[in-house]
Amino acid sequence: MTTPETATSPSSATADATSPATGPGRLGSLGPVGLVLAGGISVQFGGALAVTLMPRAGALGVVALRLLVAAVVLLLVCRPRLRGHSRTDWGTVVVFGITMAAMNGLFYQAVARIPLGPAVTLEVLGPLALSVFASRRAINVVWAALALGGVFLLGGGGFSGLDPTGAAFALGAGVMWAAYIVFSARTGRRFPQADGLALAMAVGAVLFLPLGIAESGTKLLDPVTLGLGAAVALLSSVLPYTLELLALRRLPASTFAILMSLEPAIAATAGFLILDQALSAAEAAAIALVVAASMGAVRTQVGGGRKKRAALESTGLEG
Repeated sequence: MTTPETATSPSSATADATSPATGPGRLGSLGPVGLVLAGGISVQFGGALAVTLMPRAGALGVVALRLLVAAVVLLLVCRPRLRGHSRTDWGTVVVFGITMAAMNGLFYQAVARIPLGPAVTLEVLGPLALSVFASRRAINVVWAALALGGVFLLGGGGFSGLDPTGAAFALGAGVMWAAYIVFSARTGRRFPQADGLALAMAVGAVLFLPLGIAESGTKLLDPVTLGLGAAVALLSSVLPYTLELLALRRLPASTFAILMSLEPAIAATAGFLILDQALSAAEAAAIALVVAASMGAVRTQVGGGRKKRAALESTGLEG
């Protein structure tokens, strides 16, 4: 079995990263579910940190710093090859970059207007919808419905009291999140390691930097702002996107999308620890629902994989 470090073609890029190699291969040894959970923890704590940075740099400025620093780090670490890629490869990377920029921009516009918890709650509806439409197994509809109930419970049973513009931005971010899942998987299949992610991040940074400069100007050059922006980039972009890209090479998009329903629960924890936002009884119940849905999705995926392997073994087709 090849690892992401040694993969040189789209087919080899999908291989299991389970050997004790360095870099992404070692991360891959966590398993796809572990990669998704680690990425979720990182991105939500990074999001809480970003909320504290917005008064200094503005929503668009924070996004610009996040994408720019993440692009620089990934390009330096990955040093992706620019030659040898088809038009389809480049098209996938460009769309992936646009999707990341739009997802981040819309989400930070949302949290500038509505609280972090409801914003993440509305945003996660995108991946949940994807899980229903992309899944070929009827049981995943049940897990999606259970997670959806938790999502609305976490939002207080409704969103009528939220700023409508902020809610619209959060829903738009959810649509882009679903698109991100699709194009992250396609990019991971077409590029080795995290090369495609690095190139896509550069595309997003180039597109968003003018917007950040227009809103924040020289505030982006403040040393404290730059330092906090770099921390947000590492926590919210570099680490989670790399982990998710590796996970999507071995995890179906439908199961990955349901696992994303854990994001409101992780966001609530990050909000409590960093932003001093306490959990209510309803929020705790919502967390229990989304955790149950995610556990059910993982159990279904593992059980399906075992049945498939058993069927292959019985017919002598495995290996």
